[in-house]
Amino acid sequence: MNPLNELLEGQHRQADAALADAELQVAAGDWPAARAAGSALDDELRAHFRREEAVLFPAFEAATGSGCGPTRVMRDEHEQIRTLLDALRGAGERCDADAWLGLSDTLVLLMQQHNMKEEQILFPMAARLLAARLPALLDGLRPAAVSA
Repeated sequence: MNPLNELLEGQHRQADAALADAELQVAAGDWPAARAAGSALDDELRAHFRREEAVLFPAFEAATGSGCGPTRVMRDEHEQIRTLLDALRGAGERCDADAWLGLSDTLVLLMQQHNMKEEQILFPMAARLLAARLPALLDGLRPAAVSA
């Protein structure tokens, strides 16, 4: 596995685990823990998206000469996921387990499809195209590299 996939797939798995934790807390009816877990998920995903959008996508677009390819699709999907995260926060504030779990089901499907496209298409392409710049890109894609 290339180091770009290794790093970013690890971040995807962390988000998957955070979502599973939040789902367990909601299903148990522990709303304080559910809101904390949901907030951690929200923070993790938004930070991951910021890093991709600030570091990886611009480098990929510069190398390909286009912002209309896979990075456009990924940005659109990031926005869809952000919208779902906002809706999850609202359901958590209302202690509405049915709404939260329904939104969560949608989020799981979207994240699975999104991650598959990144992991199988975008990341391998980026690793090949950006091989000479990969160490610096990896540094920029690690947590805390790009703040709010």
